[in-house]
Amino acid sequence: MKLVGAGRTDAGVHATGQVISFRAATKLDAATIGRGVNALLPADIAIRDVEEAGEDFHARYSATGRKYEYRIRNSAQREPLERHREHWLPDELDERAMAAAAGLVVGRQDLSAFAVGPGGTRTVRRASWSRAGSLLRFEIEADGFLRGMVRGIVGTLLWVGRGHTSVDRMREIVASRDRSQAGPNAPARGLCLIEVSYGGPATRRAGNADEENADEEEE
Repeated sequence: MKLVGAGRTDAGVHATGQVISFRAATKLDAATIGRGVNALLPADIAIRDVEEAGEDFHARYSATGRKYEYRIRNSAQREPLERHREHWLPDELDERAMAAAAGLVVGRQDLSAFAVGPGGTRTVRRASWSRAGSLLRFEIEADGFLRGMVRGIVGTLLWVGRGHTSVDRMREIVASRDRSQAGPNAPARGLCLIEVSYGGPATRRAGNADEENADEEEE
């Protein structure tokens, strides 16, 4: 049986919204399949829901959008129990500058400056920061992602927040399409794929020329 995921994640990156599709000739109903597979999975993986889809559904190519969240514990004290799913950063950050810089990646443009390997054009629908106590969250939603793109963007926004670079320089980095101009990738552990959306025209279909470079996110 061949499983198809909506996106690929590298070691250390999490996914609470991953979608998997497969074809199976079986008389078992969806709920029974879900219970059976969950009984065999390791402790760090769980299926939340199973449903029957149409013949033309493809977890990756039918997707019209994906949303990622990056979590930062911005305090003098780390949270040991959360160490595997958030990046601890005690530095003081200029959150207003970070928000302004995040707005520069919104829209349809070439974001190669933040990608590992081949670049390309993507449409970022939203990129925003929020805070709840000492926890900073960065959410970004787009029609697709380049490999390393989210962590590259977050790493560069943290440059801005720490005063290592400016919002104006962020604009130049985006326009450069040059990975060497941007900041280092933020650590993998803070990143999570939280949602895959379906509905409306799919952004990519099997056979498209750029399919091998699509949605490689994330480390």
